[in-house]
Amino acid sequence: MSLPANARILVLIGPGGTGKGTVALAVIERVPRLWLSRSWTTRPQRPHEDPEAYVFVSDEQFMAHVAEDGFLEWAEFLGHRYGTPVPELPEGNDVLLEIEIEGALQVLERIPEATVILLVPPSEEVQIERLRGRGDPEEKVQDRVVKGREELLRGRKIATYEVINDDLEEAVAEVAGIVESLRLA
Repeated sequence: MSLPANARILVLIGPGGTGKGTVALAVIERVPRLWLSRSWTTRPQRPHEDPEAYVFVSDEQFMAHVAEDGFLEWAEFLGHRYGTPVPELPEGNDVLLEIEIEGALQVLERIPEATVILLVPPSEEVQIERLRGRGDPEEKVQDRVVKGREELLRGRKIATYEVINDDLEEAVAEVAGIVESLRLA
């Protein structure tokens, strides 16, 4: 694995319904020289899914990349593989990973100096509203809320920073500020 000298790895984690994807995209737009990692998957592209959402590959391609030590983290979920490739960054750039806690733990094993930012909802009620608002079925909403409690406990054990996403603009500004402060350190 080779990253440019002084490249920072920032890992954004949090339960479903906290707005990780929205915050990550807004931070990338705001902070220069920050690159958002694009995960690989072996699952087929869903109808109407943005082709840029993932790098869609065959199982053989994925496992060849595993054999080449080409992922910072990877896992199998519901019969398909998902992984975060080792970033190929231009010198002077940093990378933001928007991944699950299990993936963050794998990244920290490989890169202990990675910065983990835990994004949390202001309340379970708000989390439920967000999950319903994105169209999750009610049984999945409840499952995600229960799982979210565990994810918050585990996330707090590994996070360097915790950001409450009560107001999108404030959360984006706070995460962007973390990136900038790390660059000044």
